[in-house]
This record gives sequence, C-alpha cells and structure tokens, in this order.
Amino acid sequence: MINRELLEKYNHPVPRYTSYPPANFFTEEFSLANYLEAIDESNQWNPQNISIYIHIPFCLKLCYFCGCNSYALRKEEVVEAYHKALIKEIKMVTSRLDKNRKVSQIHYGGGTPNAIPVEYLQEINELLFSTFEFIPEPEIAIEVNPAYLTYEQMTGLKKAGFNRFSIGIQDFDNDVLDAVNREQSVLPVADIISFLKKDSPNMAVNLDFIYGLPKQTAANFSKTISKAIELRPDRLVTFSYAHVPWVSKIQKKLEKEGLPAPDEKIKMYEAAYSLMTQNGYEAIGMDHYANADDELTVARQNKQLHRNFQGYCTRRTTGQVYAFGVTGISQLEGVYAQNTKSIDEYIAKINQGELTTIKGYALTKQQVVVREVITELMCNEQIVWSHLGEILGMTSEEVKSQTVYNQELLQQFADDGVIILSDEKIQITPDGQLFIRNVAASFDPLIQAGQTNFSKPV
Repeated sequence: MINRELLEKYNHPVPRYTSYPPANFFTEEFSLANYLEAIDESNQWNPQNISIYIHIPFCLKLCYFCGCNSYALRKEEVVEAYHKALIKEIKMVTSRLDKNRKVSQIHYGGGTPNAIPVEYLQEINELLFSTFEFIPEPEIAIEVNPAYLTYEQMTGLKKAGFNRFSIGIQDFDNDVLDAVNREQSVLPVADIISFLKKDSPNMAVNLDFIYGLPKQTAANFSKTISKAIELRPDRLVTFSYAHVPWVSKIQKKLEKEGLPAPDEKIKMYEAAYSLMTQNGYEAIGMDHYANADDELTVARQNKQLHRNFQGYCTRRTTGQVYAFGVTGISQLEGVYAQNTKSIDEYIAKINQGELTTIKGYALTKQQVVVREVITELMCNEQIVWSHLGEILGMTSEEVKSQTVYNQELLQQFADDGVIILSDEKIQITPDGQLFIRNVAASFDPLIQAGQTNFSKPV
C-alpha cells in the first residue's frame, strides 16, 4: 500500500524524465547545422548501436486523452506525400551514418501507425533492412490501435518484420472508451494475441492501459487489469494519465466528463500494482510490468535497464536514436534534435532536400553526468557512484563533483524512507518507488523552485 503521508508530501509536479534535460528545455538556438554536425560526430560516439524512431502522426479519430502529436487522418494524397517524405528523410540522414554500425531497435509511434496502409510501413522497413546490418534479435516494434487491426493487416505487419506489438487498449470498459472518444477493438483481444504469436516464436505483445480517465474507478479498472492478466501478454503498461491541457488542448474535453478524484486514482494504481505483481509480473520502473523471463526483468535484476524516448530497453538494445517524421526527437550521445510539428512544412522542406530540425539541445559535460545519474535512478532504482564512473570513464569522486544535489533534501528522503543513503550508493526503497521522479529532480539543477508545468507522479 502507498504511504499516504509520503504521497501528500511528494505528489507535486516533476518531469517524467524521458530525456534529460526534459524536452521543454529544448531551444530554437539549436540549429539544423548543429544537428548535421552531431549526426556526423555520432559515428564516433557510444553507444555505437543505432536505434530508429519513426513517427506516424495520423489517427482515424482523435482520443481526448492524447498528449502526442496526432492529426485526424487527412486526404490519401497527404498520407502518401508524408510517406514519400519519410523515405527521403531516412535516406538523407542514413547517408551520413557509418554502415558498420548495427541497428538494434526500430520503433513506430504516433499517432496510430496502423492507421496508414501496411504497404507504406513495409517499404520503410525494407529500406532500413537493405541499408544496415542488424544485431541478432533486434526489436522491431509498432504501436497499434486494436480498433483498426484485421487479420489481413496483422499478416502484412508480421511479413514486414515487426516482432513486438504494443496494443493500445487503454481500458476494456466501453463507457470509459466512449468518454475519451476511443473506439473498441473489433476483434477479441485474445484472438489478436493468438494470431500475432502463431508461428512466430519470437513475437512479443504488450498491452497498454491508462488510469485516471473519466468514468474510471478503482473497481472497474481492477476488472480491466484482471482481464489483461488472463490474456498473459509479455508486458503490461499502465500509464498515469497526465492532464496537461496547456500542452494538448483536446484534453480540455475531458473536463466536461470529469476526472477521477486524486484519491481514486491512487487506488487504481494500488489495485493494478497488486494484481500484476501477485500474478507473475515484475514491476519495471514506474509504469511497466513484465514476465519473470522477459529481457527487461532480467536487465532490471542485473542493473542493466536503460531508457530512451521509445521507453524502457536493455543496455544490449540501447542505441543512439535517430528520429524521422514530424516532431521526431533524435537522441544522440550529446545532443537532442526535434523536427517540425507541421506536416505541410515537413513535406515541403524534405522535398526541397532540407531536414526539418526546429529546435534541440546540446548537453554540457556536466549535463551528460546528470543525465546518467537520473537514468540510473529511473531505470535501476539506485546510484552506485563507482558504476557510474565506469559508464562515464571517470572516478567516483569525479562523478560526484560533477553532480549538483542538495544533501539536506537527500537526507530528508532518507529520513522519510524513500531512499537508503550511504557514501557508496543511493538506493530507492520499495516505499520510494513511486517517488523516483522526485528523487531524480533533486539532482536536476535546471528545475527551478515552484515550476509546475509538469505532471504529478500519480
């Protein structure tokens, strides 16, 4: 059970830390020239693996909870033009990459990647497969909306090489789906999982859910999670709904339906956590749950878990991320670069032979250290100074000297049972798992006191 006193004390807005610095610190002073230079230099940086993100922004209809860059499906010629621009952008960037480097991960996000013709996705994958060498057992992942999945489409996606499907269920309760403008799955989810795994021994399936939506209660969300557990997916993901209408205006529509009270949302988290951990799933970070033999679980046990914009991954599959499509964020060793949000601008510039970088961030040496500190906390729930030194090629004392933190605040976390503090390491306790983001923020010199344009931990 969650310690309610700690929750009241620490449940205030903090970054999600899918990157460091967080994306709201990206600046337009970072130019296309900076990104091109970084692409060239990235061939000499570690990790040498290549991770590829492809953004498909189209949806047949927009869900009210969405905070991603998505557009209602436009005319067929626009989708076709976007696809052709993606192909061109991929060729422009990959022409600068060392072909001796290997691809470890491809991830399609959105939007809804399976809202566009499968043939477009097949063509992109064929280009990547013919351009690069791949590590053994790379992850080729796609986010899908089950409302659009057909047997024909799944057959095409499997032939295209996808070996991990993240199925965005969100909730099995139809009243909840109606309230957030989300369609129901046409095929039974059990049949979808069975079909995907048929004759595909290496196929992996995630089921994704969101808690904190209108019409959700701890009782009905428990039923949803219980049903999900019966389906035995490889991973379960329960995202805490982040209500940020100043970022995503469509979320204002949910206020008419009414959001669950904070205490009810906490009960949803508690119920889901208990159900999954009591039924064979291991908690990974704050929102992922995986089978005991899953590579994420093994990586967590071995303290080899990592994280990038695609989510949790292992050190084995971690690569520098090269992102394609609107709003795509490339995550190179010392640099972030983000593409334009405008589909029309994206297509026009790519067709003129220009990349569409509009902002980004170049990390200082100290920020690289801070990023590793926060990554270790968020992924492996500890900071072992000697281990960080090995990762960074520094001594423990050098790492500490480059890390800005408030000793009094850390002692407060220790006194509250959130962390165990020693000279050699900082360990998150079981009671402190929910407040990892708070502990991470205490190592973040960019976070100013009183800043509130982030979501709460729960």
